[in-house]
Amino acid sequence: MHIQDKLGSLLNQLNTVIVGKPDQIRDCVACLLAGGHLLIEDVPGVGKTTLAHALSRTLGLQFSRVQFTSDLMPGDLSGVAVYERAKEAFVFHPGPLFAQVLLADEINRASPKTQSALLEAMEEKQVTIEGETRALPRPFFVIATQNPLDQLGTYPLPESQLDRFLMRISLGYPDRAAERALLEGDDRRALLEQLPSLLQPEELEQLQAAVLAVHTAPALLDYVQDLISATRNGRWFVQGLSPRAGIALLRAAKAQALISGRDYVAPDDVQAVLPQTIAHRLQTLADAGRGAAEQVRAMLRAVPLP
Repeated sequence: MHIQDKLGSLLNQLNTVIVGKPDQIRDCVACLLAGGHLLIEDVPGVGKTTLAHALSRTLGLQFSRVQFTSDLMPGDLSGVAVYERAKEAFVFHPGPLFAQVLLADEINRASPKTQSALLEAMEEKQVTIEGETRALPRPFFVIATQNPLDQLGTYPLPESQLDRFLMRISLGYPDRAAERALLEGDDRRALLEQLPSLLQPEELEQLQAAVLAVHTAPALLDYVQDLISATRNGRWFVQGLSPRAGIALLRAAKAQALISGRDYVAPDDVQAVLPQTIAHRLQTLADAGRGAAEQVRAMLRAVPLP
């Protein structure tokens, strides 16, 4: 099957489960094709967990889910070594982290100690347990959900962890037509159980390789650098983007271009993924009077196209 046909099938299937959110579905697929981790921030009950389940089933990946709570310990994620008398040795029992897709549900309800235990796993694709380094399955994606910070019992994610997420998206409430379809339609859990997997792991790796092969012209790289420089000039944000954030932005734009059926990145691709890719890495100035995503859009309008 041609790459575009595969991607079209993926998007169509996901849109049958999460109705009325085609842009957010596209962002999710772009994020995973770019090899990044995804943060979904929203109020409870709008389909965050359902979307994570649908993504893992559609992509044919091994899935595990952890409900983050204030008493969750790092060992609950990574697993523990238990002494077995019959073997006269410690035997490692892997935790839920050893899956291809980890749904970290309500990640900001866990303590900072447990949140930081995810950092090595997300960045290095490995964990160190009792001095021994163990590789995680490939591919390895974290799809984390979090509630808005004004809800009780939540801890803000540290900047170092937010930076490990390629994208942060919000689903928001459905429009009237989409909500009607939800009210009249099948139960979402029943729909999830019927979803076929549309990709084999090696096909997903081929798609990720195709993302890396998408061409970026020098003029496009100039535009990306202009946007990065704008975040650092002190007019829009307290601190600018790091070089790692710039690389992440370019990877996301390449994935967006591939989904759009092109083998080169256009300015439209960069603009389409910019707020979702950089807003969670930036802090607005005290007198800005608007959120980071709105500030990114204002900056985008101010930076001229190549």
